[in-house]
Amino acid sequence: QVRLVETGGGSVQAGGSLRLSCAASGFTSRYRYMAWFRQAPGKEREGIASISIPSGDTYYADSVKGRFTVSQDSARSTAYLVMNRLEPEATAMYFCAARQGNAVYSGPNRLWPSTYTYWGQGSAVTVSS
Repeated sequence: QVRLVETGGGSVQAGGSLRLSCAASGFTSRYRYMAWFRQAPGKEREGIASISIPSGDTYYADSVKGRFTVSQDSARSTAYLVMNRLEPEATAMYFCAARQGNAVYSGPNRLWPSTYTYWGQGSAVTVSS
C-alpha cells in the first residue's frame, strides 16, 4: 500500500519561503509521477507541480513557474516543493499525490487530480501580508 506523508507547512510572511516534503513508501514500480496540489477554502484543487521519477522531468502550473521548484531524493523516497516569493494567495492546504506504472503523461494532464491514485493528508500553508 502506497503511503504519502507531507510535512513542512506553516505560516510565513509574504515574500518568504517554505519547503514541503512528501515521504513516500510502498511503491512497487520504479516508474512514477509525484505531484503537488493545493486547495484554498472554497476553491477547487489546483495542480501546481509534477515530477517524473526516475527521469526527473518536471512540469509546473503557470501560476508558480519560476518561484516554486519540485524535486525528489530517490534515496529517501521523498519529494520536495520549495516555494519562494510566497504571496497571500498561496494560502491553502497543500497535498502530495502519486501514481506508479509505465503510463506516460505529458503536459497539462500531469496536473489533473484524476491522474493520481495516491494522496497524502495535506499540510497547511498560511501566507500573511
